[in-house]
Amino acid sequence: MSDICRVALDAMGGDNAPGEVVKGAVEATKKENDIHVVLVGKEAAIQAELDKYDYSKELIEVVDAADVIETGEPPVMAVRRKKESSLVKAMYLVKEGKADAFVSAGSSGAILVGGQTIVGRIKGVERPPMAPLIPTATGVSLLVDSGGNVDARPSFLVQWAKMGSIYMENILGIKNPRVAIVNIGLEEEKGNALVKETYPLLKECKDINFIGSIEARNIPKGDADVIVCDAFVGNVILKLYEGTASTLIKKIKGAMMSSFKTKIGALLIKKSLKEELKTLDATEYGGAPLIGLNGLVVKVHGNATSKEIGNALIQCVKFKKQKINEKITASLNVEE
Repeated sequence: MSDICRVALDAMGGDNAPGEVVKGAVEATKKENDIHVVLVGKEAAIQAELDKYDYSKELIEVVDAADVIETGEPPVMAVRRKKESSLVKAMYLVKEGKADAFVSAGSSGAILVGGQTIVGRIKGVERPPMAPLIPTATGVSLLVDSGGNVDARPSFLVQWAKMGSIYMENILGIKNPRVAIVNIGLEEEKGNALVKETYPLLKECKDINFIGSIEARNIPKGDADVIVCDAFVGNVILKLYEGTASTLIKKIKGAMMSSFKTKIGALLIKKSLKEELKTLDATEYGGAPLIGLNGLVVKVHGNATSKEIGNALIQCVKFKKQKINEKITASLNVEE
């Protein structure tokens, strides 16, 4: 099997397409040799952006797609009807084995629908979770699920815990990652019906390192490596995280510029502060993969810049090299 990771990139998805998307592809190919990016979208618009850069034509190619799925469109209808859209054509490249992964800043709903109906689930996976990395005081944690399944069953959460553990151990190198379920308290008897039913199942699961419940305030402390919850809870956590981080950064910068003395102090700590604030930037960690599909599907923010696009593309290379899907299949004890 080739070490080159072929990534189908939806060049027309997101608020900043195709400019930032194309720029991200160019930047990724300059940082990573084992990648081949297939830009899918309106060929003329993509080529006009590519012409702005010095890039390797061996590492970037363009596939024409005449249509675009807009964010406000009904996802199921859009995926069914817009076969010539950049999002659908890019996903079919993964389904047909012409690409290993798919990346898009486009419609979350269409990506979720297309991921399950076009790319398809690994045999034995009940529901694929969306799993972004979130910054903590000690590094990062994996949040599963953050957007795929608002209504979930206990068996879903158990699978997510297993798949999340495989991801963290192989992508982040964390041995025996700590798994916790989001709850309103640490006591086993607390929580809603879903948490109460899931807790004992996770406790009995021998192939994960389940440490019990985690309260939301302890997530940023890094008390667990894999945070398990349904997508309603996970999405609230993720959005609050992002809002708090951006507000905190603005407050710190504002305080540093408030007087002559603080400006002097800011100059003295500028380098260190910049490095610390960088850890709060979600774009540093790439996108949120849908774990458990036959190919890798990664969703980045709708307003993603080239930096986030590039990091998501490089993220795909590591996913392939570590054979995450093969390890998930083995953990479920099913044949591919």
